[in-house]
Amino acid sequence: MDIREKLMEAITPHNVFNISLFGLTIPVSDTVIVMWIVMVFLIIFAFVFTRKMKLIPEGKQNVTEIFVGFINSFAENNIGHHWRVFAPYLGTILLFLVFSNMMSLFNVIPSGEQLYSLTHIEFFKHFPRIEIKPPTRDINVTVAMALMSMAVVVLGTIRVKKFSGWLKTFTQPMLAFAPFKVLDYFIRPTSLSLRLFGNILGAYIVMELIYFSLPPILPAVLSIYFDLFDALLQAYVFVFLTSFYIAESVE
Repeated sequence: MDIREKLMEAITPHNVFNISLFGLTIPVSDTVIVMWIVMVFLIIFAFVFTRKMKLIPEGKQNVTEIFVGFINSFAENNIGHHWRVFAPYLGTILLFLVFSNMMSLFNVIPSGEQLYSLTHIEFFKHFPRIEIKPPTRDINVTVAMALMSMAVVVLGTIRVKKFSGWLKTFTQPMLAFAPFKVLDYFIRPTSLSLRLFGNILGAYIVMELIYFSLPPILPAVLSIYFDLFDALLQAYVFVFLTSFYIAESVE
């Protein structure tokens, strides 16, 4: 297998198993499984870090309060008066994207063939290979995230300004802007999804090329930027743009 085939193998989502439900066959790809892993981790993280809260914080409660304080401050500075309505969503989506974007760092699960060679247990010989890759390298994931953010923008605006107030935003500052305001609801999710998808996929491809062609030590150093810093940056940009769209609609 040449480098092109290895690269295509690395960036293409693979079907791991199927779920049969009401006569329908639902394929479950490695992207979906990694998203499940991220969600389970975040649920456990939230449960552990919010148990036995005290009036005077200490230990893990300090970490929780620092993060909540950062999100509240971020939402208040970027959205304004109605920040409390949107802060929980922004915090949740930031955590999800941060861990999703950097999942390549945790790609240590051995394949079924490797487990079979170590244990000689027949079950592992047919075990499907699951590689931990960033689910945000899949355009389907980033489009869904962008549509969800735009739904929050619309529903949040309706909650703050009522339905009639949301309709009036299309005619501000003048009626001639209405077609462009409608077009924004198509351009913004497209921009959000493609920006996140392109940056994460690009960083993932670069790291795969480095792994194929360079000694092990150098990729580990470059991974600090491509798998860690870029993951944090792209998550922050996505949340910042979402907060900007919210502020523009509700203020």
